[in-house]
Amino acid sequence: MDPKVLAWVAAAGAVGAVSRYLAILLVRHWWGAEPLPVAVVNLVGCFGFGLCWALSQELWSHRVATAVLAGFFGAFTTFSSFAFDGQQLLVAKRYGTFAVNLLAQNGLGVLALWLGMLAGGLRR
Repeated sequence: MDPKVLAWVAAAGAVGAVSRYLAILLVRHWWGAEPLPVAVVNLVGCFGFGLCWALSQELWSHRVATAVLAGFFGAFTTFSSFAFDGQQLLVAKRYGTFAVNLLAQNGLGVLALWLGMLAGGLRR
């Protein structure tokens, strides 16, 4: 593991996390309550991830690509990574794996969130 790449990912992740927070506040200010702000950030993140991945293939070093994709977009929205993995499964014609991944991550993710809330005392 390259410590320089790790530092770049950490720095880009900090920028991505702050960007996500500010973007959600901005969208909430313009259009109101959930779930729209999170949906907008996830869609913008997916577009940005796709654009940057395409650019990274020929224009960016491995360090920059890793910082932007894993660091910035990993913190801005993990949904973009999820969407990219799904797209790669579709390109590889692994439709069954795509469907299982889609259902498992969404269905089990909501279930895991609920179980975590129960374990934490479900305050609401």
